Amino acid sequence: MSPHRKIAVVLKGYPRLSETFIAQELLGLERAGHELVLVALRRPTDRKRHPVHDEIRAEVHYLPEYLHDEPWRVFRALLRTAPRAGFWRALGPFLRDLRRDRTRNRVRRFGQALVLVAEWPGDARWLHAHFIHTPASVTAYASLMAGVPWTCSAHAKDIWTSSDWELSEKLGGARWTVTCTRTGFEHLSSLAEEKSRVHLSYHGLDLDRFPVFEGNHSKRDGSDPADPVRIVSVGRAVAKKGYDVLLKALSLLPAQLHWRFDHIGAGDLTKELRAMAGNLGIADRVRWDGALDQKDVLARYRESDVFALACRIASDGDRDGLPNVLVEASSQRLACVSTAVSGVPELIEHGRNGVVVPPEDPSALAKALEQLIRDPDLRQRLGSAAEERVRSDFDHHSSVRQLSELFRDEWSKAS
Repeated sequence: MSPHRKIAVVLKGYPRLSETFIAQELLGLERAGHELVLVALRRPTDRKRHPVHDEIRAEVHYLPEYLHDEPWRVFRALLRTAPRAGFWRALGPFLRDLRRDRTRNRVRRFGQALVLVAEWPGDARWLHAHFIHTPASVTAYASLMAGVPWTCSAHAKDIWTSSDWELSEKLGGARWTVTCTRTGFEHLSSLAEEKSRVHLSYHGLDLDRFPVFEGNHSKRDGSDPADPVRIVSVGRAVAKKGYDVLLKALSLLPAQLHWRFDHIGAGDLTKELRAMAGNLGIADRVRWDGALDQKDVLARYRESDVFALACRIASDGDRDGLPNVLVEASSQRLACVSTAVSGVPELIEHGRNGVVVPPEDPSALAKALEQLIRDPDLRQRLGSAAEERVRSDFDHHSSVRQLSELFRDEWSKAS
């Protein structure tokens, strides 16, 4: 790949345990011959890393997370950038945006773009943003300043918590935008002046890291107090994951059923959820594991009986796209129950390869869990169908190949 086509990928934070789908995409692009440099708006806060992060060769550059933390760095960037014509190209759009969004965050995005352009990472000749909210704002301003084209990957929260005017303008400024669910694709397409610039590309899964499970899931049916059915969930303890709904559903299960619930993931609501489990009288059946790396998560899928995730649309509009953990669990023949939110029904067809219930309905979720707990044969049938779906339709090589073709099409037009 020509060094003149090096891609600077702008990320909200890197590395992040909750964004394995981004890491595997970055690695896939490198393996496809693309030269990358990573630009993160935040330094890592997770204490662990996934193995995939250690395999990515790209250098990582960090912009100031808050402008007041590194004022001289920002001031130097302003002095270096202001004399250039690109600064004035970007200033007008920034001021228009600021009139519609009078927030410190808006100013921070412009300041981060100044630093990005002043400290330009090597010979990168393309900008690509992961997430169409904050990272895409920084990228769009930097694109104008540097005169370098940009593209975008949109996901979930970034789509649904952004205003329509901002999405529409970013879709018009980017050469193309990909998104990972049909619901997101349809929403973005409705806002794009040129609909051909919006593409649907499911993340898929690196099946080399989630190989076929050669063992068998248990025949537990909840009747043995010494060997309870194991229910697992992987996700951050945040509102959109619906863990309060899941805990309520677990508390509604019949007293004679024996089960254990393991939660894997960190998050701001962990303390509150722990207290809730205690108030519901199920604390002794719930284990809070915190964040685990990918190998440990894989092992937990294989020793569990049911995967549960009660996705919801949060009060601020935030929601999941297609949670990658559902794809991971399905790849291990684990029966999944989730909710009819965003892209979940695009993977799980109710009664065929999993169970889908309405969001915000603990009673319906409890009934689904009870059915799966009591019926190991049903779990086996659903899990097998789920694995077949993932291995036929959700191989991440397809999404990497699609991205590579999109990049190369743009470059062929420019040459």
